[in-house]
Amino acid sequence: MFKKSLFFAFFVLLLTGIRAQEPSNPTPFTEGTIRFNVAHNWAKKMEALSYLSKQKKERVAYMQGNRSEWHEYTLLHVNPTETKYLDSEERAEQDDEGYSWRKETFFTKRNFSNNTLYDALTVQGTTYLINDTMVCQDWKILNDMKEVAGHLCMNASWEDTIKMQKIVAWFALDIPISAGPERLCGLPGLILEADVNHGAMVITADRMDAKKLTTEFDIPKKQKGKKVNETEYRKALKKFIDEQVKAEQPYFWDLRY
Repeated sequence: MFKKSLFFAFFVLLLTGIRAQEPSNPTPFTEGTIRFNVAHNWAKKMEALSYLSKQKKERVAYMQGNRSEWHEYTLLHVNPTETKYLDSEERAEQDDEGYSWRKETFFTKRNFSNNTLYDALTVQGTTYLINDTMVCQDWKILNDMKEVAGHLCMNASWEDTIKMQKIVAWFALDIPISAGPERLCGLPGLILEADVNHGAMVITADRMDAKKLTTEFDIPKKQKGKKVNETEYRKALKKFIDEQVKAEQPYFWDLRY
C-alpha cells in the first residue's frame, strides 16, 4: 500500500511538472468514442513464436504471400465509470475482406463503479462469457513520453506469460481513466496506444469523438456462450496454447492476438 501511495504521489508531481509540455486540449476528454487503428504484422507475429522452427516459420510465411501487414478499426466507448471495447464495422482498407469472416462474438466491458468486468472472447470456436471482479495487468511504469492522438502519453510495460507477449502501453497523462483497448487496464491514464511483441500488433488511437453516450455500453440480453469466471477462462486459454505449442502451430490462428 505504501509503495502504491508513493508512486501516485510521484505521478502527481510529475504530471504537474510537465503540464507546460502538453499538447493543446481546450476541451478535456471525459466521455465519448475512440477509434483505434489496429496494425497486424504476420512476419513479426511468427517471429515472436520462439517454439517454432525456422523451417516452420518460413513455410507459414510463404503461405501468407507477399502481404505481411493489414489494418482494421476497433472502438472504445468510454466515460469515467465504464468502458466497452469492440470491433468496428468500418473498414480500414478498401480491399479488406476481414469483416466478412470476423463474425465471432467479441467485446470487453469494464465497470469502475462496481469493479467488475464482462467480456465475450472466442477461443477455437468457443465463446466464453467472462463475468468477474475486474482484473488488470501488473504494469511497470517507464519514463518515456510521446504524443498520441494529441495527448501527451507516458509508457508502461507488462509481460503476458500465457500468450508469451510483451506489451508496451502509452497512457494519456490528462485523461485519468484506468482503461484501454482489448483487455488492458490498470494504468493512471487512458491507454491510447499498445505495442504487442515489438510491432507484431500495434493498436493506436487515431480519432477521438467527445460526445454523450447512451446505449453504447449495452450488451445483448440473450448472449450466447459458455459462462465462466476469469480463472476458468485463463485455464482454458493456457490449455489451448499449450496444445498449440506441442503441435508446433501458431496459437493465434484460433485465438484473438
